[in-house]
Amino acid sequence: MTLALYVPRASVVHRLPAGAKLLALAVLAVALFVLPTLTAAAAALLATVAVGLLVARLPVAVLARQARAVVWWLGALLVVHALTTDLRTGAHVALRLLTLVVAAAVVTATTRVSAMVAVVEWLCAPLRLVGVRPARVGLTIAMALRFIPVLVERADRIRAAQAARGGSPRGVRALRTTVAPLLVQVLQMAHDVSEALDARGADDVPPPRRRRSPTSEVPR
Repeated sequence: MTLALYVPRASVVHRLPAGAKLLALAVLAVALFVLPTLTAAAAALLATVAVGLLVARLPVAVLARQARAVVWWLGALLVVHALTTDLRTGAHVALRLLTLVVAAAVVTATTRVSAMVAVVEWLCAPLRLVGVRPARVGLTIAMALRFIPVLVERADRIRAAQAARGGSPRGVRALRTTVAPLLVQVLQMAHDVSEALDARGADDVPPPRRRRSPTSEVPR
């Protein structure tokens, strides 16, 4: 499994600015809720998959991996709605969420993390007036995007190690035997990253810029 979200291709989608793709993702999310019909959700999903596979020329495995990661949550939503409301509503909710997941996968696979971080920092620039540091927000986004595939790879390694030892637990026990060692590794990784950031002064507040007085500019 590759640790990079970006999949290099020479496509029109790859050449689009990161801001335009993030704006399109936001418009799609709004449209899915403004048009509350099952047909619209299904059409949006088919269009998103077509853009990812035919226009962006992404591998099927990239989109399938993202969809497989949420399939259990979508199934649970479908069951809950089937018991509380009706099956059609559950299918509609599941299709909307699946469409957004696939669309986000297309955006992340066709956009470099540095480009997305630059857009986030630009959007957060006005928040400097209230003390927010856009560079810190961008660093948070970059680390979140970077560590998602790392966590998936760690979970795959844990499951592979358990299978190599002849153990294949199921159900709740399988979840417990995977989550416990993964949580330990995540905490250790977070500790190492925080120490590395502290050593590089990532949490230091830049000193305020001193204004030069007019008298200091008068030549002697």
